Amino acid sequence: MSLDAPAPPPQCAPPDFHPRRARIALPRGACDCHAHILGPARAHPYAPERVYTPPDCLLPDYERMLAALGLERAVLVQPSVYARDNTVLVEALARGGGRYRGVAVVDRDITEAELARLHAHGVRGVRVNVVDVPGRRPGVLPLEKLRALAGRVAPLGWHLELLLHVDEFPELDRLLAGFPVDVVLGHLGYTKAGRGVADPGFQALLRLLGAGRCWVKLTGPYRLSAAPLPYADVVPLARALAEARPDRLLWGSDWPHVMLKGAMPNDADLLELLADWLPGEALRRRVLAENPAALYGFAD
Repeated sequence: MSLDAPAPPPQCAPPDFHPRRARIALPRGACDCHAHILGPARAHPYAPERVYTPPDCLLPDYERMLAALGLERAVLVQPSVYARDNTVLVEALARGGGRYRGVAVVDRDITEAELARLHAHGVRGVRVNVVDVPGRRPGVLPLEKLRALAGRVAPLGWHLELLLHVDEFPELDRLLAGFPVDVVLGHLGYTKAGRGVADPGFQALLRLLGAGRCWVKLTGPYRLSAAPLPYADVVPLARALAEARPDRLLWGSDWPHVMLKGAMPNDADLLELLADWLPGEALRRRVLAENPAALYGFAD
């Protein structure tokens, strides 16, 4: 290897492939709203510009986890390692028998025919990652590009899912005011939990949420927390979101937990956090079943 050759993307630890039954009652139609299908790498090579290399985490592995936890539906999100090649995503959606929806990654110049094809397979949104990108400028959103992309997918009733750190955007509600489509933000806004609810960026998220055009995924607490499971410093953030707009929250496993640097949780551990984050069966039914059905168009 040349001394000037870049280091290969780091290998990710695998998820716990032995999920246990969760000690929490789930409503009918409970949905995992954030997961990725990866591989097999020999058939679907990863993009050279990726920032990590995952192990194969295949649809049968994921479906085994869903069955163990008692989840009936899922939203599969295009992972960054495949860039704009949505082949693995579409193949997984096709096998779901209507139980799955998808969030794809596309170019602004995508054809109407390709958008229609993705919609027919169950895609209901597009994802834009503004975190894991070369030359990232903290606190800067490519608003013109985002609005152009939103305009392309608005006729389909899709949403735009953004991966960003809300603590970098104390005026996030103003920046996204009047956006052409609903916006979905992952990982409780992806702020450091230690910054707390009073952080200006998190307060902007609460204002955006209150305006009714934003959804927040309760995912990846291990990406925010400085504490081990059960990530006690995340609890105030989750409860503040639930108090603000329980009708705009979603839950997701974030399976297979790529680039996790700490201890790998069993997925039942993550689902059980909702007993503390969302006290009460009615609230959990809303977040786990009713809200996903409304956003992703699941039919009863």
